[in-house]
Amino acid sequence: MKKIIGLIALLLILVSAASTNTLKTDYMHTIEGTWELESFYNYDGQQVIDTVPTTDGYRQVKMYYNGKIMWSRYVPVDKVGRFGYGTYHITEDRLVETLEYGDNEMIQAMDTMRIFTFELMLSDDKFSQISLDEEGNRTFSENYKRID
Repeated sequence: MKKIIGLIALLLILVSAASTNTLKTDYMHTIEGTWELESFYNYDGQQVIDTVPTTDGYRQVKMYYNGKIMWSRYVPVDKVGRFGYGTYHITEDRLVETLEYGDNEMIQAMDTMRIFTFELMLSDDKFSQISLDEEGNRTFSENYKRID
């Protein structure tokens, strides 16, 4: 009987010690999903100085899945749609998109630039991709909301 009580006491001690020593893991939000552009910010280097909402009928959607990105844009006054496809990866504060192909204008632009690196501000249901100048100052951002 003493052995059983001792064994139970030992188990209780081990269980209580294990529950107080749980590991805290760092959580990084995921960008995987479908996002719609809702506004732009203009910066004075670090601070937002202007917010520009999208115009009526303008729509831009980005989809991030399994390391791949695809985006499309519709502008009512422009009869030619815009799209691009490629790969992406994120770190805690950076989004890097590498385009592989797109519409005619995108293909022409890819002759000079294929890799786009942005400062990333990401939460569960919103993200901003912030463009930086050569000195690392913020210039403008695209601000997205999660739609899926």
